[in-house]
This record gives sequence, structure tokens and C-alpha cells, in this order.
Amino acid sequence: MNLAVMQPYLFPYIGYFHLIYAADLFLIYDDVHYIKQGFVNRNNVLSANGVTRFSVPVPGGSSNRLISELEFSPNVEKILRTIEQCYSKTPYFEPVFKIVQDTLKFEDRRIASVCQKGFNDILAYLEIDKTFRRTSELEYDRNRPAQERLIEFCRTFGADRYINTPGGRALYTRKDFTEHGIDLRFVDPIPVEYCQGTAEFVPYLSIIDILMHCSPGETRALLTQYTLA
Repeated sequence: MNLAVMQPYLFPYIGYFHLIYAADLFLIYDDVHYIKQGFVNRNNVLSANGVTRFSVPVPGGSSNRLISELEFSPNVEKILRTIEQCYSKTPYFEPVFKIVQDTLKFEDRRIASVCQKGFNDILAYLEIDKTFRRTSELEYDRNRPAQERLIEFCRTFGADRYINTPGGRALYTRKDFTEHGIDLRFVDPIPVEYCQGTAEFVPYLSIIDILMHCSPGETRALLTQYTLA
């Protein structure tokens, strides 16, 4: 079984979804410290003026607090207007904008809850079935070093392969996981391009941009554009 672990991000870019797609079980790592100025609560979309940042406020957001202790602000109308202005003329605006609305207005304002709502609704729209769990709901030794926690997660769920982002190469080695019977792999994205209606393709935008321009079938094909190195 393939296991992946990652902090919750709001409508992340396709590389995050490659990680979800490659995993049989995806653990939402929400009992770690919140990172201000990160991508937990923000991302980029494409407007007529170029790349535009959207950001959902996190009241009391601090690197001294755990993600699981924080909530998104309910004030999302400005963000919804921004996304509507950016994408109202795209081919798949109506079904995708509903996903965005339902996610941003989700009653449970906890960060992991809102992000998971987005993951679930996007995957349902794409007819992809994946399983999520939150680390804040698990019983494990939170005082262990990060690598030992990941190995413990693998043992808990019987995973024989742990999948990480390319950035994990600076943190982990295959030997350390192999000693515990776990195959360590990294998701290396293959460059993704699709029709954005612009003269020059703009990469690394929120998954919203792909969903607005591509059909569910086209998006599913883009989700397979990675290698497990």
C-alpha cells in the first residue's frame, strides 16, 4: 500500500494532487505547526492582469500554534468574487465554481476540514476514489523525530511504500526506510500544460485553474503525469 503525508493546503497546485493520486491512503498532517506565509491558506489563479493571489484569513494564525487549533475566517465573499471574475468565461466554470463555493463556505471552519472538503469534492467531480485520514485523530508518539513518525504511520496502516514530494530528498534517504521494510519514493512531476486561453502558459497555479479549463477526463490524464523515482 502506498502512503503519503502532507499538511493541508487550500486548492493546491497539481503537484499536490499528484501526491494524492499516487497514494492509496493520504494522511492530512494537521497536528504540526502552522506556517505563516505558506500555502495552507492561499494560492494563485490567473486573471486578465496575470497571476493573482487569493488568501483566506486565519484568525490568530501563528507558527506557535498547530494547524488543528486554527480555523479559516468565514469572510470569503471577496475571494469568491475574484475567482468568478477570473474564470466566469471558462468552459467548466459552473460545476467548478460550485465546488469552490461549497468548500470556502463549508460550515466546519477548521483548516483541515475545509481543505479536505475541497479534496473530496474535486475527486468526486473527477470520479476518483481516495481515502483520507487526519493525523490529529490518530494515536501515535508525537515526540518522535519527523522521520520516525512517518515510519510509524506506515507501520500503523500496513503501508510498504512511503511517497514524498521532491523536496523530501533533502530530508530522507531510502536506506533509512528500507531498514524498516518500507520503499521510499518521490513524486517527480512531468511538466504539465493545457489550454489556458493565454499566449504563454503559466505553470504552478491552483488546481482551480486546471479544473476551469479542462474537462474531468483531461484533468484525470494530467494527474497521471508524474514518475515515482
